Amino acid sequence: MNIQIGKGAGFCMGVRRAVEMALDSPGRYETPIYTYGPLIHNPQVLEVLKERGINVLLKIPPKGSGTVLVRAHGVPPEDKEKLKKAGFYVIDATCPRVIRVQTIIRKHAGKGFATIIIGDRDHPEVKGLLGYAGGNGFVVETMDELHNLTSFENAIIVAQTTQNSGFYKNVKAWANEKYPHYITFDTICDSTEKRQTEVSRLADSVDTVIVVGGCDSGNTRRLAEIVKEHGKTAYHIETEDGLDEIDFKSSDRVGITAGASTPNWIINSVQKKLESIVSEKDTAGRKIWSAAKQTILFTHLYLATGAGFLFYASTHLQQICCVYPQILMAALYVLCMHLFNNLTGRKADRYNNPDRANFYKKYTTLLFILASVSGVAGLGIALKSGVIPFILLLSMSITGTFYNFKLIPDNISLWRYRSLREIPGSKTVFIAGAWAVVIAVFPPLIEGNGITVLTLITFIWVMSMVFVRTAFFDILDMQGDRIVGKETIPILLGEKKTLKLLKKLLWIIIAFMIISTLVQITSWLAIALCICPIALLFGLRLYNQKKYISDLKVKFIVESQFIIAGIIAVIWKMYAGSVIY
Repeated sequence: MNIQIGKGAGFCMGVRRAVEMALDSPGRYETPIYTYGPLIHNPQVLEVLKERGINVLLKIPPKGSGTVLVRAHGVPPEDKEKLKKAGFYVIDATCPRVIRVQTIIRKHAGKGFATIIIGDRDHPEVKGLLGYAGGNGFVVETMDELHNLTSFENAIIVAQTTQNSGFYKNVKAWANEKYPHYITFDTICDSTEKRQTEVSRLADSVDTVIVVGGCDSGNTRRLAEIVKEHGKTAYHIETEDGLDEIDFKSSDRVGITAGASTPNWIINSVQKKLESIVSEKDTAGRKIWSAAKQTILFTHLYLATGAGFLFYASTHLQQICCVYPQILMAALYVLCMHLFNNLTGRKADRYNNPDRANFYKKYTTLLFILASVSGVAGLGIALKSGVIPFILLLSMSITGTFYNFKLIPDNISLWRYRSLREIPGSKTVFIAGAWAVVIAVFPPLIEGNGITVLTLITFIWVMSMVFVRTAFFDILDMQGDRIVGKETIPILLGEKKTLKLLKKLLWIIIAFMIISTLVQITSWLAIALCICPIALLFGLRLYNQKKYISDLKVKFIVESQFIIAGIIAVIWKMYAGSVIY
């Protein structure tokens, strides 16, 4: 079975903005915190907000206290005033696209225009828009209702932002022919139009489409309707559990799309369960390979192997004789630290990677033993290598082990952060820095050569590569990290700015390595190693294009760059006989 993922699946800009505003409100605004009506049409997200202490306020009480977020769909203006008069601090989380429609209606209503709203009469967005029409608003759901509508001297026509774009085109054609003096506005959100266009293309290329989203979500229902209009089978499900009721025997090609209020973690869960359904038809050999690949990635054994290969490349880049026990030391340190990090800070995995969360829950004891043994073994090798490497690795190991733990009690107010994890963006910087020290700085320390220019160049190269790897994975995990309160670099900068930063960093490191070779500071190995950042650039480009690659494949491809670096160094040693170590 071939699986395709719609490019536009998941949160739209307005929903993402509203959810982020809600998740950021605890600790920032006065409690209790409410949303006036459901913030978005997705029960799973509402449950997450409830867990964070953010409840739904269905009616405005005479008196109240705390903070109220206006839902993404917007509300009538009189409701905002009632909330303020009741004593609430009001935060407007209305989608900017909806605010634009509200502004258009209010402006023309003030001039005496009637307002014709093309949308679902019972939808909260439409109810909110009617509040700006000054009592002269009319909701139309079908062409028959439009034909039966009274004519107006002056009128505007707007659409609910998630309306079916094909239906609205028919409405505009009707108005242009019958009432050319009516003013029509293109108010369907561009995200909605793109999503509907994409699902049309998806329906043409597959047999069945899985539409993921809340049952109350109008835009999600419309996606399913569009699929059916194309003569294809559509299944509207809320979570991966809905797949249990579907028979895929006659479906060779399945597409997955999602509504504007569907979070990434639910889409990922549906995708992974569908992949598991597909894998049930695999041969025994393929199943074993798939399970093995998942195990070496979840346990970080593959990543640790990559660290060893990177250490090997580092020694040859610095023109130092490679000492093989130290390769093992680097691998064991990385294995230990990444295992402990997952064991002590896996809250976000509930959303980012449920399979990994279940894996760590099932094998907690074994993974703890593996982390402890690898940490002690790595320190043992460091001790044999010298006092300074041992002290340095011990200090880094202690810092990494306690990264997720609260180090400063709540009653001490000297510093706002209680743990290293709470320092914004610290995770990516700490991981990249630690890798760079072990892989770039340890070889000359152990050999007694001292820190050289080559060490600095290698340090920058290693830190940049690991920084990009970690920050990219943080982009994939943004929604879950935000829910549990992590402030990673993508959360601080945003997805687009982070991607631009990573691309610039990769181009800089490529230029840096080429220039260092041309001025004869490094050997030609530096240019050969540029293959790795170039491959990462290609991966980022694929991500930008929303190409479908399974989660395991993404991690496997990205972490393979470290092994490729080591292989390049091996080939270099075999054929570059003129290089003297």
